[in-house]
Amino acid sequence: MPDHDSLMQNQPGQLQSHRARLHQQISKELRMRTGAENLYRATSNTWVRETVALELSYVNSNLQLLKEELAELSSNADMDQPEGESVTIPMIPLGLKETKELDWATPLKELISEHFGEDGTSYETEIQELEDLRQATRTPSRDEVGLDLLATYYSQLCFLDARFFSPARSPRLLFHWYDSLTGVPAQQRALAFEKGSILFNIGALHTQIGARQDCSCTEGTSHAAEAFQRAAGAFRLLRENFSHAPSPDMSTASLSMLEQLMVAQAQECIFKGLLLLASDTPDNCPAQLQLAQEAAQVAAEYGLVHRVMAQPPVRDYLPASWTNLAHVKAEHFSALAHYHTAMALCEGSCECVTPHACVSPQRISAHTHGLSDPQQPTRESSQGRSAPSSPQLPVSPKVPHCRSIRKSAGSLAHLKRAILGQEEALRLHTLCRVLRKVDLLQVVVTQALRRSLAKYSELEREDDFFEAVEAPDIQPKTHQAPEVKMPSLSQMKVTDLFHRLGPLSVFSTKNRWQLVGPVHMTRGEGGFGFTLRGDSPVLIAAVVPGSQAESAGLKEGDYIVSVNGRPCKWWKHVEVVAQLRGMGEDGVSLQVVSLLPSPEPRSTGPRRPQLLWSQRECGFETPMPARARPWPILAWSRKNKQSKTGSQPDPCTNRNCVTCP
Repeated sequence: MPDHDSLMQNQPGQLQSHRARLHQQISKELRMRTGAENLYRATSNTWVRETVALELSYVNSNLQLLKEELAELSSNADMDQPEGESVTIPMIPLGLKETKELDWATPLKELISEHFGEDGTSYETEIQELEDLRQATRTPSRDEVGLDLLATYYSQLCFLDARFFSPARSPRLLFHWYDSLTGVPAQQRALAFEKGSILFNIGALHTQIGARQDCSCTEGTSHAAEAFQRAAGAFRLLRENFSHAPSPDMSTASLSMLEQLMVAQAQECIFKGLLLLASDTPDNCPAQLQLAQEAAQVAAEYGLVHRVMAQPPVRDYLPASWTNLAHVKAEHFSALAHYHTAMALCEGSCECVTPHACVSPQRISAHTHGLSDPQQPTRESSQGRSAPSSPQLPVSPKVPHCRSIRKSAGSLAHLKRAILGQEEALRLHTLCRVLRKVDLLQVVVTQALRRSLAKYSELEREDDFFEAVEAPDIQPKTHQAPEVKMPSLSQMKVTDLFHRLGPLSVFSTKNRWQLVGPVHMTRGEGGFGFTLRGDSPVLIAAVVPGSQAESAGLKEGDYIVSVNGRPCKWWKHVEVVAQLRGMGEDGVSLQVVSLLPSPEPRSTGPRRPQLLWSQRECGFETPMPARARPWPILAWSRKNKQSKTGSQPDPCTNRNCVTCP
């Protein structure tokens, strides 16, 4: 007992020492990456660049492993995997893209001062909040809080894109990100690269959340499947709307592979949930038959993923351990399909739905192997249906009651294929370098192999092994196909950090304006001589000829931005009208902006596709005019469209339109 107490007292010190060693190793890897990155940029020799890129890939893999180990240690999540039947197959989480610090302050202050005509230093609080938000997104927590953080910054980038980035003028920023798969640095001035990288990290964080779930319970499998489906949605959204990626991990081929991988892992989690439900009734023949087809579906998904991983250009930069793991899982789940088929044939105790029905051996084979049968539904696509909220086991189909018929249908043959498949999975596994101290995959496959060998030995002698017929393939089929779910960015309600600059419909780098005033006017016999319309900002819809408004230089289409020195860019129509009607004999002092014709934007090369997303889908709180177009989210480049003079409204048809008295 004293030794045990001493060990418990020293445990915090051991953890602290472990953290210190991890920090030292991370610092060493970062220094190595910096040196390799400098050499990569400085040299023009092709052979040297390829060698350095390979070194960067190795360093990046080490960094991801070290940071993951540090995060688990800090959150006390680094617990031993329980031994026995509860051991589950490891998933493939994707590392986050890393970035360097970015100075928003200098270019934004210059742009606010030069284009918006305001003091850039007065926005230091907003700029600091933006920089803090970006800094926090570099190390998000692996939970919903981390996802909300990334979604919040993503929404702020949409605001920044709408206000500060246009073909005519944009802040001089250089976004620097490291490839998640290779570690090779990439840099672009386009804000789309920043947004695409954040969206990629949203998908990657979903994969890490899914991989951390406890799949020894149905709740854990459900959460894991949900996480992988959302990861697939993020990668699909990025693939469909982002082109000409400067890094391999965001290329169309990589994103397509990642989407398929996440669908396969979601399908695996669905199978694990069904397996947990069936564990209470191992003699349930219909449940074993469904598990056989579900396992075959998982094997088919991983087989497709492995073929994609083995093809160029993906295989050139994908970790070899991923390709090996997908191949091992394809073999393992194919073997499980044969094992559950054998269990259904040799241990099933269910009876026919119709009493005393006589079922032929051909019908048995057709049902077990998923072959064509007029009484059975055809296989449905795994991509065309949504997954039910919870696993459901099937109603008992018509299966034979006689044990000898089931056994003669090929239980030994299926066990043979299960044993051969699991042995092949173990062989493939030995070809890959082991990256972790505890190899869970080998433990799981070894357990499955021992279980199959034990069942085979229980049924027959070894000499009967060669007398068994050849078992046909199990046709894949699933009753719970994964659904690719797009990111729920609309749930994040975010307020524009720079809303003080005014509504985005007017006050952005897409428009140019001239500040007029302040002009002083008094109420005449016909009022002030202008008509107001609209909200935030209120627009001068018409000016009476010969009135004081015309004499003061006010024009139709001007926006009122100040009333008696009070900013009113965000005021409603009724608020401005109430202020003007309340003016006494001293009159009112107004300040307006007149929109100027936008210059033809300079050509910057070939045009590329863009992603348009509505303001409501991004969850923005800033109102936009009903006829305003949605702004680009991942606008790699924008079409050259000359803006019309100002944003002139249609003729006034509003009953609330008031000619100020």
